[in-house]
Amino acid sequence: MSRFITVAIHTYEKALSLRALLEGEGIEVELNNVNLEVPGFSSGVRVRIHEEDLPLALRIIENRELFTTASEATAASSHVILVPIDMSENSFKAALLAATLAFRHKESLMFLYSYIDPYITGNVQFTDALSYDIGETGAREQLVANARKLMEHFADRLRSAMKRGEAPMVKFDHTVVEGVPEDAIIEYARINPPRLIVMGTRGAEKKESEMIGSVTAEVLDEGRFTVLTVPEPSESATLLEPKKILYFSNLDQNDILAIDTLYRLYGTKEASVTIVHIPKKRRFSDRSADKALLRLSNYCRDNFSHYHFVSVPVRQSDGDKEFAKLNEEHHFDLIVIPNRRRNAFSRLFNPGLAHKILFQTDIPMLVIPV
Repeated sequence: MSRFITVAIHTYEKALSLRALLEGEGIEVELNNVNLEVPGFSSGVRVRIHEEDLPLALRIIENRELFTTASEATAASSHVILVPIDMSENSFKAALLAATLAFRHKESLMFLYSYIDPYITGNVQFTDALSYDIGETGAREQLVANARKLMEHFADRLRSAMKRGEAPMVKFDHTVVEGVPEDAIIEYARINPPRLIVMGTRGAEKKESEMIGSVTAEVLDEGRFTVLTVPEPSESATLLEPKKILYFSNLDQNDILAIDTLYRLYGTKEASVTIVHIPKKRRFSDRSADKALLRLSNYCRDNFSHYHFVSVPVRQSDGDKEFAKLNEEHHFDLIVIPNRRRNAFSRLFNPGLAHKILFQTDIPMLVIPV
């Protein structure tokens, strides 16, 4: 018999959901350290499977929406802008920006705050069994109460800002969940698909110290959601009406869909859009890439009247250097990247373009799944 290995550690409810999903596909699952007497307080439950089932389990988890029923997943995006917050000043800045976008597009806001249970996460190890102390139940209840109190304070502050005219009056709601922030955001958005996720990010010099584990980077890498990043140094006025936009093209039909998403969000004002394609080896010749860029630019000029499109051919595959060169020349207000979802191993060893640029610049990004 092969040994059991841990494929995930979740709260009790999420562990049950994952077990049902995997067992439905013929994978044997066992749960460890579940407190059956008080399951509602049992976070940090191990989901374990046979080692030879790991590749199949990862494919199922990575493409979970393909294995869920219609009742378990929402088919279309709702008219909601999701704003994950961490109670920082920059997350409040992102909330004000999101309020203006919501007012402009007649949508509502949902604020999401996640907290981590220190009684579990502080002692989690992948080699030792997790323990649970019923005596900590009262402390956990206080932890939940404090998280909800922080959220209520955030909501009161936003209402006050709306009353002072710092943001338009829009309908909003909020929720507090337990879990690692990036996992909580992805799980919530998967079940309740938003039209847009607005996320505040730190400055580039601070991002360098947190290259591993950035919440925004993890959400971008998931590749399922349209995400607008709001860096600390960025100006809200520029984010609301970008004049110079850089668009990274894949030279396929998805470019039209991505530019349409951009136009629906920001197409009320005139702007200059620079379309650039970073070549990949053996996919396009220089001549065919130039022709494809020209056709794309001509199509966009005919169909997106408020934008002025310019295509820039690039001969080198070093996207980082080309981006730095272009930005030095144009000083872009917004970067738009069509983003394909990739498996966990690809994301680990070869991060996507959106992930790389996130850590290089303080320019806001609109990342669109294709």
